[in-house]
Amino acid sequence: MIQLVDAGKQFGGKVLFEGVNWLVGPRERAGLVGANGTGKSTLLRVLCGLEEPDAGKVVRARGITAGYLPQEGLLVTGRTLFGECLSVFSSLQEMEREMEALTRRLAELDPGSDEYRAAAQRFHDLETEFRTRDGYALEAQVGTVLAGLGFPKEDWTRRTEEFSGGWQMRIALAKLLLSRPNLLLLDEPTNHLDLEARNWLEDYLRNYPHAYVLVSHDRYFLDVTVERVVEIWNRRVHFYTGNYSKYEQQKRQRLEQLEAAWRNQQERIQQLETFINRFRYKATKARQVQSRIKELEKMERIELPPPEETIRFRFPQPKPSGRIVAQFDNVSKRYGDKLVFEQVNFLIERGDRIALVGVNGAGKSTLMKLLAGVEPLTSGEYRLGENAEPNYFAQDQYRELDPDAALLDDLASAAPKWSLTDLRKLLGCFLFSDDDVYKRIGVLSGGERNRYALARLLVSPSNFLLLDEPTNHLDLRAKDVLLAALEDYTGTVVFVSHDRYFIDRLANRVFEVSGGRVTLYTGNYEDYLRQKEARERAGATAEPPVGSAASGPPPEPTPRPSSEEASRRKRINPIKLRQMRERCGEIEEEVARLEAAIAETERELAVFRGAERLQAVTEKLDGQRRKLEALLSEWERLSEILEGQKA
Repeated sequence: MIQLVDAGKQFGGKVLFEGVNWLVGPRERAGLVGANGTGKSTLLRVLCGLEEPDAGKVVRARGITAGYLPQEGLLVTGRTLFGECLSVFSSLQEMEREMEALTRRLAELDPGSDEYRAAAQRFHDLETEFRTRDGYALEAQVGTVLAGLGFPKEDWTRRTEEFSGGWQMRIALAKLLLSRPNLLLLDEPTNHLDLEARNWLEDYLRNYPHAYVLVSHDRYFLDVTVERVVEIWNRRVHFYTGNYSKYEQQKRQRLEQLEAAWRNQQERIQQLETFINRFRYKATKARQVQSRIKELEKMERIELPPPEETIRFRFPQPKPSGRIVAQFDNVSKRYGDKLVFEQVNFLIERGDRIALVGVNGAGKSTLMKLLAGVEPLTSGEYRLGENAEPNYFAQDQYRELDPDAALLDDLASAAPKWSLTDLRKLLGCFLFSDDDVYKRIGVLSGGERNRYALARLLVSPSNFLLLDEPTNHLDLRAKDVLLAALEDYTGTVVFVSHDRYFIDRLANRVFEVSGGRVTLYTGNYEDYLRQKEARERAGATAEPPVGSAASGPPPEPTPRPSSEEASRRKRINPIKLRQMRERCGEIEEEVARLEAAIAETERELAVFRGAERLQAVTEKLDGQRRKLEALLSEWERLSEILEGQKA
């Protein structure tokens, strides 16, 4: 679809990348990785056509559409949320209006006239294309995407200008997904999504019919969505097959092979130079010396890339608290008429690492503020344990910083026992390098100030850390530093994060905040999902267990029959039963016709008639196969119910 040929790009005097040769195919699933400032976003913009390479060229097939989602900065106004998302289907809406006009015109024309036949043919052509492009399901498509990205139904009629910056980016993402370009280019699409929306986006991308390239600092998201990793490193682009975990393995293996080849070459160079120096002035060895000199001159020297510095800090450990760190007894919280929590009970023990999960707006940040003591309770009792010292990192923590202070000076005042070298290394981990450490806090962006506030917190942590989205604005390297520090930390941590990998590695308990309740689960996020699924399957209605992590996981209840099993056992009305049998017969006939159509399309695909035609036939074949899968799934479901009725 799109090919980069020896492409290169500079920013000022700095070369971002050069010599890039990359063919982006119609089913590309690529993750673009590299350190901050290496040119990932720039490469996406080159692929999209928003920027041109300084060297080389970009070749695009005709008819190819590319959709680009930047990290931030998009704003839409003038429509309701639902209307804004529907606007991506403007051509289909225009087609629908023409069909309505043709319907009125046909009612007025003489059925025997040529004009009537022409109008009827036009209507038939339009209706066929409209149906093929799912024109009758536009509103359903919009509703599915909006619900998946976390927009509640009551927000669908709100004006787009009423939404904040994070939700504006969700609107832009929704429009992009609905437009289904041939190539999706997503720059940090998960930045403004909660875990539930990320999970939905993962499923959406796995089933996306075209290509996509994405930049993300979320390991888990990359692992489940990409099949190839493209790394910008040392001004070159390197390709790895597989997801992010496989990329890390392959990169280590590639570096080991490169180092082994370099050592072998160095040994050979030393042998050649020793021979040349020893026999340079002996006439009897002149031919052999010249031969070795030529070998040295022709040798393509292997260069080892500069080593990637691995930084690991052991942060100062706090004084221990008592066994009980915090306890909620029948706590409720309201803002006016809005209920956030009601009758919440839980216990936090020393050493717990608790992840708060739930959709945006469920009350995770409010719960953090209650634990930190910055918000009062409406009712109930909150008891802080002996020697427990909460330290709260808010999403807008940067507001507490001195805007006139320089980063390095301010950090040194917070950690007087640290050397300037260690402080500079720490700032480098959080993406402040070189002269950035002398910047005043006031000139930093909101994301930069939050990164600095987190680094400042970690140089002198208390024994009860409350971290509200600490992984926001961090790249993979900074997340690794933070994760390693918290894994070594001896105090108690309660945190909110939308990074699955981070939660899985750190959490030993999960508190789900939903519907005014806090439900407790033992284990990490994977354990939470498994236990939640078991409870839902069992239809559990009892109050979830309350207490410390020592109380252990709840007992697995006896599973009830699934909804499909229940429907098979339930007696069905004979009329409904006959309709189901008839539908099975209709599906069998339709499947036979569709399989024949697929075979014909596959034969058509074997004959190349240009890139545009190839793309159209490929999309047609994908649509036919999806329809066949849906029909077979419906037939299997109906057949199981009918068999259950016979039994």
